[in-house]
Amino acid sequence: MELNLIQTIAVYALPVIFAITLHEAAHGYVAKYFGDLTAYAAGRVSLNPLRHIDPFGTVALPLILLALSKLFGGGGILFGWAKPVPVNFANLRRPKRDMLWVAAAGPASNLLMALLWALMVKIGLSAQGGYFGLPLALMGAAGVFVNVIFMVLNLLPLPPLDGGRILVSLLPHRLAYMVARIEPYGFIILIVLLFAGVLGKVLWPMIGVTVSAIAGLFGIPVSDLIRLANLI
Repeated sequence: MELNLIQTIAVYALPVIFAITLHEAAHGYVAKYFGDLTAYAAGRVSLNPLRHIDPFGTVALPLILLALSKLFGGGGILFGWAKPVPVNFANLRRPKRDMLWVAAAGPASNLLMALLWALMVKIGLSAQGGYFGLPLALMGAAGVFVNVIFMVLNLLPLPPLDGGRILVSLLPHRLAYMVARIEPYGFIILIVLLFAGVLGKVLWPMIGVTVSAIAGLFGIPVSDLIRLANLI
């Protein structure tokens, strides 16, 4: 049984919204912890997804990519973004060093959510005879893949992605400045790579290794996760 487009959207809706918006909220929480209250003053240090949703990046683009994936048989990268949380790195107690922790908070939140969704898969698979077993397992599988994709994607060393800012934090000042200058063009580069098919070829091996590790942690056969993902 393969789900139709409406059913697929229903399964992916919560995982995508939380993966994108809680990722941004995590940046705000950690920035506040290290001394920057910019996001807090703007009301963005919040777990309320409505404060973070970007109409195109959080809703329209993921829907378009899901529709294209269903139409052409899958295999693409589900991609999106929320409204960026405002962070004034100059307000951090140790700006260059603390930037690393603020940037890493987003991917770390996706890893945590991937683990929680894997637990949902485990529960769903053990209760497949019940009414909620299969839907829970399907949503859990979607949550694992969505969060792992967003985590791996954001760790690419390309500003303004989190991996780019982590790289800027770790590099010597002169090299850091050179890498930081790429930031205004980062999303354009990313979208070009996405639609050219290059992004998927770079990311899928890392996604596969991470998903396998999470599945192994919960004793879930990777084949079961792939089977569930192929149903969505």
